[in-house]
Amino acid sequence: MASTTPSGPSTTTIALATAGVLAAGGLAYALYFDHRRRSDPEFRKHLKRQHKKVQKSNEESAKAAERSQKEKIRQVVDEANEEGFPRDPEDTEAYFMQEVARGEGMCTDGSDPVDAALCFYKALKVYPQPRELISIYDKTVPKPILDILAEMIAVDPSISVTGSAGSSDAGATVE
Repeated sequence: MASTTPSGPSTTTIALATAGVLAAGGLAYALYFDHRRRSDPEFRKHLKRQHKKVQKSNEESAKAAERSQKEKIRQVVDEANEEGFPRDPEDTEAYFMQEVARGEGMCTDGSDPVDAALCFYKALKVYPQPRELISIYDKTVPKPILDILAEMIAVDPSISVTGSAGSSDAGATVE
C-alpha cells in the first residue's frame, strides 16, 4: 500500500507568505513614516532640508550641463571653421547636400543633438542665402536642434542673417 505523508509547504505557499510579510512590512513603515512626519517637527525640518539639498543639487547639475553644452557648441563651431569649407560651386553644392542629409539622419536616429545641429550649421555656412535656409530649417528641423543651431549662429559672427530690402522671408526668425 502507498503511504500518504505530507510533503511540506509548497513553493507557491512560501512565495505568497513572503510577499504578504513584505507588503505588511512596507505598509507598516509607510504608516510609521506618515505618523512621524505629521507629529515630529524636527523630522519635518530634516525632510525640508533634504528636499532643499536635492533641489539645489539638481539645479547645479542642470547649470553645469548647460555650461558644458555651450562650451561644446563653441568648440565644434571653432573646429568647423578651422577645417574650412569648399569654395568651388560644384563642391559647395555636394557638401551642402551631404551635410543636410547627415543632419536629417542624425535627427531621426537619436544622435547627439549638437552633432546634428553642426551638420545643419555646416550646410548653412556654404549656402548663398543663409536667411532663406534658416526659414526652411525653422519649418523642418526639430526645435531642440534648431535651438542649438541658433546658439551656433550666435557664436559665429560671420553668418549674416540680416534681411535684405527685397527679401520675401523677412519674418524668418532664429530662436
